[in-house]
Amino acid sequence: MATSEADEVREYRMPELAEKAGITVRTLRFYRERKLIPPPRRDGRIAWYNDHHLARLRTIAGLLERGHTLGGIAELITAFESGRRDVGELLGLPGAVASWPSETPVRLTPEALADYFHGEATAENLTTSLDLGYLAVDGDEIVHLSRRLLDVSHTLVEQGVPLAAVLAAAREVREHVDAIAETFVTLLRTHVAADALERGEDVGETVERLRPLATSVVDAELTMAMNRRMRAETDQTPPGGHPGNQ
Repeated sequence: MATSEADEVREYRMPELAEKAGITVRTLRFYRERKLIPPPRRDGRIAWYNDHHLARLRTIAGLLERGHTLGGIAELITAFESGRRDVGELLGLPGAVASWPSETPVRLTPEALADYFHGEATAENLTTSLDLGYLAVDGDEIVHLSRRLLDVSHTLVEQGVPLAAVLAAAREVREHVDAIAETFVTLLRTHVAADALERGEDVGETVERLRPLATSVVDAELTMAMNRRMRAETDQTPPGGHPGNQ
């Protein structure tokens, strides 16, 4: 075992890393050949792995336990690192070249991420974040897909909400948002994209022009729904009491 003086990250030889990750050396070699982990640091003929490799291996193990395949994990990592999705692919149409505006990714060291969430960046929470698509691992850094979502999560944790609860809520929100997105995609595909193609217009530009309308609808509906919920909570709370103490 050696320690890098530059960043003080613990390093391991292959057998020690495999033992700590709970896998065989053969499996570790297979992951390396599939490029599921970044290359080790070379010191002559000796390969040194570090804590970032160990974190990646634990993430892979967590995703496998959740039913992901190795091929699927590789695709997830690639997709999360690129952070882009083509509108043509989204709509299932040829010739569309524009992309939905992507979120601004944020690069953090594992130590910085841990500090950002006050020690709640546990292995389980990291695995959940990768499964949700919020995090990707790129060499010695962790990439968060969205600056906005990172800041919101940070604020909620600062307000006392456990990160595990934030991620559980995010998973539930994701299901609802996917359904909303499908509604708008179907609307655009059915009533906009086909007509634009017939008129010889650029489908990507047409869709991009209308995208803010979808965002406005969701924002307005969410605001009204939150107001309804808050009024209902207030109506159920007796003066000086708590909901349900009637």
